[in-house]
Amino acid sequence: MSDLNLGVIGNCAYSALIDPQGRIVWCCLPRFDGDPVFADLLNDGAAASPRRGGRFEIVLDGLSRCEQRYLDNTAVLVTRLASADGSALEITDFAPRFMLHGRQYRPLMIVRRIRPLAGRPRITLRLRPVFGYGASEPVVTRGSNHARYVGPQDTLRLTTNAPVSYVIGETPFLLEGPLTLLLGPDESVPESPLELGERFFDKTVEYWREWVRTLAVPLDYQKQVVRAAITLKLCSYEETGAIIAAMTTSIPEAPNTGRNWDYRYCWLRDAFFVVHALNRLGTVGIMENYLRYLRNIVANSRDGHLQPVFGIGLEEHLIERQEEALAGYRGMGPVRVGNQAHEHHQHDVYGDVILATTQAFFDERLLRPAGEADFYQLEAVGEQAFRLHDQPDAGMWELRTMAKIHTSSSLMCWAACDRLAKIAAHLGLSARAGYWAERAQLIHARICERAWNAERNSFVDAFDGENLDASLLLMAEVNFLPPHDPRFVGTVEAIGRELLRGRHMFRYAAADDFGTPETAFNICTFWYIQALAAIGRRDEARVIFEEVLARCNHIGLLSEDLDPVTGELWGNYPQTYSLVGMIYCAMRLSRRWEDVL
Repeated sequence: MSDLNLGVIGNCAYSALIDPQGRIVWCCLPRFDGDPVFADLLNDGAAASPRRGGRFEIVLDGLSRCEQRYLDNTAVLVTRLASADGSALEITDFAPRFMLHGRQYRPLMIVRRIRPLAGRPRITLRLRPVFGYGASEPVVTRGSNHARYVGPQDTLRLTTNAPVSYVIGETPFLLEGPLTLLLGPDESVPESPLELGERFFDKTVEYWREWVRTLAVPLDYQKQVVRAAITLKLCSYEETGAIIAAMTTSIPEAPNTGRNWDYRYCWLRDAFFVVHALNRLGTVGIMENYLRYLRNIVANSRDGHLQPVFGIGLEEHLIERQEEALAGYRGMGPVRVGNQAHEHHQHDVYGDVILATTQAFFDERLLRPAGEADFYQLEAVGEQAFRLHDQPDAGMWELRTMAKIHTSSSLMCWAACDRLAKIAAHLGLSARAGYWAERAQLIHARICERAWNAERNSFVDAFDGENLDASLLLMAEVNFLPPHDPRFVGTVEAIGRELLRGRHMFRYAAADDFGTPETAFNICTFWYIQALAAIGRRDEARVIFEEVLARCNHIGLLSEDLDPVTGELWGNYPQTYSLVGMIYCAMRLSRRWEDVL
């Protein structure tokens, strides 16, 4: 079983990952990028204290079987454990989220409800938080119905109807009735944990099912799309509007490669794709909230420069460091916090910002539609895109020591100018529309001249280059070329020949800063599926899509990377890019509702 068979709970303020035995093995507080108070996911193979990684588990004596699922159309996770003697119990985990006093209520609270299902289950509750990335263990104090876990800077409080002595002492006991465990900040809970847990459960289930009802899902692959959409929403930090790339740090892209990165931040590129995917499903609330975040990013920019990644609270300096107390995923360190990409020049981000904003100028449903003032602010972003479209950068794959004039970066600079022209025309600003259309045409011509390789009958990864790159598959997706343009068809065919391994796509085949890539990049496989469907190879696209779906974990989620031979998931999890690709392809390949209605 893959170590990334993990359920996800959250409420757009924090998240937690739970393994099939009901153990919380990853949870950062008070935000996605905060201190992991449960970090066993990154402490496999450690020779240190067994408490050092941090976990929250409900251990059933004689465990012989476990199963895990979500309540339909919710972010509420249910885990069932059964023992060899026939005893069984059920754990229901969720993060409360619902409307209260006219606003979204999303407390930093984990709710765990336990109930016996059969026999007389004998259980042990083990609550072992850590602080400082595993560097310190808490001092534990107790009250009549709660236990406090006091760290150097923060304190967690568990409020429960379970015997507190059993919790602190990790004493086995018989589960003779329902228990509720409420873990959160050091704040008193003024009512019965059982009653509060039940009320929060009902309201949270109601919230998610009402939200799912608003989605314009395709006819086929509905369960996969709904699960992907819920998880993408869980990756949004509602307080500021930021969208994280993934909930974890330092899960390697491949075993023992050192490709361990911290993804708990907001990449402007990844966030655009998330917004675009959810817009296709008809839910625009996340886009509206993200645009609030973007407006602050653009307003704070100096000299027009935009870095590719920011903290979820608009932090600019994400200084990369290594945490030594944790051994790493399966013992494969290092564990990194922060991300050096904040120092990079990645020129595609200017297109990502404008593409993410474009719908706001045309969609009349929005509470705050974009107008002329927003357009004039975006023009500064467009000027930077035009200025840099033929300059070397780190590229969208964030190469640390290999600057080139990346075709994908130039492509997104073209998209920035092209969309500004369309926005200006929509606003009736004919002079500005002409201005930006002219710049888009200049970039378009330059890409066709410098990035087309006639010998390969394909566009290539960099101006005057020879290598292929899966990001070229986006040319039709952003309307740079029509899908049946022979140059795009030639590019798709060349990429399929060179970068496909079985039915899974690599980003590129050339060696980079860390050697030759060893795993497929899931979003690239989805881009290839979309491209195949666009050029008329729909049956082939569907076969590959079904193969990728079969590689999802037990609850239908994907990480960043996949071993094309073993099918094992690698890379940070759950990966927004991968879930976006799942939605894109389902929408592209599904039958139409009109086909059955």
